[in-house]
Amino acid sequence: MRYIRGLKSIKKSDKGCVASIGNFDGLHLGHRKIISHLKKQSEALNLPLTIISFEPLPSEFFMPKPPARIYPQRDKVRLLQSLGVDRYLCLKFDAAFASQSPEDFVKHVLFKSLDVKYFAVGDDFKFGHQRKGDFQLLKTMGDANEMQVVDTPTCDINGERISSTRIRKYLEAGDIHGANELLGDMYQLSGRVRHGDKRGRTIGFPTLNMKIPEHLAPARGVYAVRVRGLSDEPLNGVANLGARPTVGGLENRLETHLFDFEGDVYGKYICVELVAFLRPEKKFDDFAKLKAQILRDVEQARRVLE
Repeated sequence: MRYIRGLKSIKKSDKGCVASIGNFDGLHLGHRKIISHLKKQSEALNLPLTIISFEPLPSEFFMPKPPARIYPQRDKVRLLQSLGVDRYLCLKFDAAFASQSPEDFVKHVLFKSLDVKYFAVGDDFKFGHQRKGDFQLLKTMGDANEMQVVDTPTCDINGERISSTRIRKYLEAGDIHGANELLGDMYQLSGRVRHGDKRGRTIGFPTLNMKIPEHLAPARGVYAVRVRGLSDEPLNGVANLGARPTVGGLENRLETHLFDFEGDVYGKYICVELVAFLRPEKKFDDFAKLKAQILRDVEQARRVLE
């Protein structure tokens, strides 16, 4: 997958494509249905499949306290690639971009920059300055410029609409199973193993450390996890997602202790699958109490993962 950072990075070979646009936060079953549909059109028309999204997300630009993200940008890119997307165009969402009229956006981005031939969006899609653009405007302009515009039906489970809002609520409540049902996959966070404070190994629990963005939806606390990327089979472990209040931590980290594993893995790229939420993050009075709790966490995680 080609990651295109802004309109100025678009090449001639990127023009002429099938596309969709949106936050695509979570890449849930609804998003996957859109991408699957576009993939078929891409193959039928022999054109690349392009997903258009934003950084920051529009809600993060407009709202003082925007909703937490389901996935960091790096995992969004990873998942788009795994779903067979050919191009990911990431547009910088700033004041200038937000002030564009809907017509200018369609002309400059969809027609001139990408030459989109087939465009799929939800029939409730709004865009452009003051969200004045809608599906009907896209359809009218598309018909006049050889761009077929289609709406994508709502995707639901048991009569309830699948949405990023619902998934976010499940993750914030520690309901990984509920989130996974709507995501259509296991919730995973990925990144390179980095050097940490190495305090864990002093009490017998060395950890793989990953830096995690602050405004992320999953509840802060301890999880039973599986780690992919270090062996042919996933490795079981227990992880803490949070700022580590016992040691006065200041940044969000995912610190994972693997069961029955030894090896130097610094710099390796891993995916940590959150299997079950065990307990909220807690500050302990001393390392002895922390170690006693970790022992209990390990036993509980082992039972969950058996």
